[in-house]
Amino acid sequence: MTGQRRIYLDHAATSWPKHDTVLKAMDEFARDCGATAGRGAYQSSMAANQILAKTRVAIAKLIGAESTNCISFHSGGTAALNAAIHGLLRPGDHVVTTAAEHNSVLRPLHFLAKRDAIRLTIVPVDDSGIVDALGVVEAVEDDTRMVAVTAASNVTGAVQPISAIGKALKDRSALFLCDAAQVFGAAPINVVDSHIDVLASPGHKASGGPSGTGLLYVNERLHDEIEPSIQGGTGSMSESLDMPTSFPEKLEAGNLHVSGIAGWLTSLERLKLDRTEEHCRELSRKLHDGLRAIAGTHVFGKPGPIPIASVQIDGLSASDVAMILDSEFGIEVRSGLHCAALIHRCIGTADEGTVRISAGAETTTADIDAVIEAVTQIASSIR
Repeated sequence: MTGQRRIYLDHAATSWPKHDTVLKAMDEFARDCGATAGRGAYQSSMAANQILAKTRVAIAKLIGAESTNCISFHSGGTAALNAAIHGLLRPGDHVVTTAAEHNSVLRPLHFLAKRDAIRLTIVPVDDSGIVDALGVVEAVEDDTRMVAVTAASNVTGAVQPISAIGKALKDRSALFLCDAAQVFGAAPINVVDSHIDVLASPGHKASGGPSGTGLLYVNERLHDEIEPSIQGGTGSMSESLDMPTSFPEKLEAGNLHVSGIAGWLTSLERLKLDRTEEHCRELSRKLHDGLRAIAGTHVFGKPGPIPIASVQIDGLSASDVAMILDSEFGIEVRSGLHCAALIHRCIGTADEGTVRISAGAETTTADIDAVIEAVTQIASSIR
């Protein structure tokens, strides 16, 4: 950077800056408590237990879960999705997913499919990155075990028809898995209303928590079915070499990142979802409208509650554009395929990917003005 202020526009990867209350809660836990949860009856261990319990309550309230006991903690969204996929699928199962998915869904499914453990059907998306709900439902077969759909694309911000898919599946035997990484903390999502059986999300994106935090919601009817993919100490039933059978304990082997969860809790408690959604919708409209007005610039996706715009500029590679934005304007964005290669085949950007500009709750309209002006200057410089 050349002394200009830093403008962070990579919120689809992780939110920044973290609120001071998040950092303070993490620091206070590490300094004043530091105990493991579920491993002792002494006061500081019980205090750690309380942090976990309160965070489960906050998460359950945010997603409309029927019980706090449906929430397990993980090191992130990828770990949570792997726990669900490997824990619920059995040899011979059929799975339906979409081309909009992140590699945290596609890679574990591909891993199983290439070993002939499952059969996999991938439903394409349109040029905005949206999957047709009917197309997903029509791909379901008699032996389909799971339908896995992201709530919103991390490439275009396209919000998928989750409720329509969930309602269509509610009388089918297939369970519905939703990757809520881009939506949790940014826009409403309700597991009951949308008939979602399993939902995963990291804590470090829109909900404002630190890295190393994540959640998995599993409907109560699946608690006995899901198998732990990681085995180890849980603080109970230590006399047995078998993992506990109760949920969420069966999925929480090893020490949890309690200091991170303490920070996440403070962020969840201060989250005003309606205000965040309204703010992000306005940022999205402003970003898309401004970029589309620039000659030689191509914008993929549509404005909505998830403030992401993927762009290409004629005559420049995505990586070059991102480098110029950083070095000359102090604007931090991401270039490439964004760990979601299949969607690029559908929107026509598979060769080099896109420049992804993603805003968040802490982004200001001045930040959006700055990136629009920067892209305008870059695009005009090559004409």
